[in-house]
Amino acid sequence: MSEESNAIKQRNDRYNKYVETVTPKTSIPKALFHSFCIGGLTCMIGQGIGDVVKVAAPNLSTDMVANITSMLLVTIAILFTGLGFYDVIARQGGAGSFLPITGFANAMASASMEFKTEGLIFGTSTKLFTVVGPVVVNGVVWSTVAGLLNLWILGMY
Repeated sequence: MSEESNAIKQRNDRYNKYVETVTPKTSIPKALFHSFCIGGLTCMIGQGIGDVVKVAAPNLSTDMVANITSMLLVTIAILFTGLGFYDVIARQGGAGSFLPITGFANAMASASMEFKTEGLIFGTSTKLFTVVGPVVVNGVVWSTVAGLLNLWILGMY
């Protein structure tokens, strides 16, 4: 082994040791528990909102109640993002905070806030669509794949 490759190996070893010392240690069971609790709490809040809407307007269809509930959850998530609360929730809840619809709202709002100095059109509005685009494309592609697999494997129409 040449002297140069030995120096590179030593440098890489030092770097790996440094990364190990600064990387926070996490407990997988604890992280899963927090994720489950935050995601479950989000769903419970959504169910509560839906129940209140249904009691307040009993003539609404189930689909309309679901739409209103989704809109309120998105609004609350955007408000929490703007006030800085969502980051605290996300640090504790991990995947439980970004998998529900509120996580998508947070991603859109935080991207817009990050680029607000670029202006309303080229900053805020453009960044909204850079987040939404990949989500829509993935949703269409993978739902098509799932539909074709369903048709092929199960023969369902």
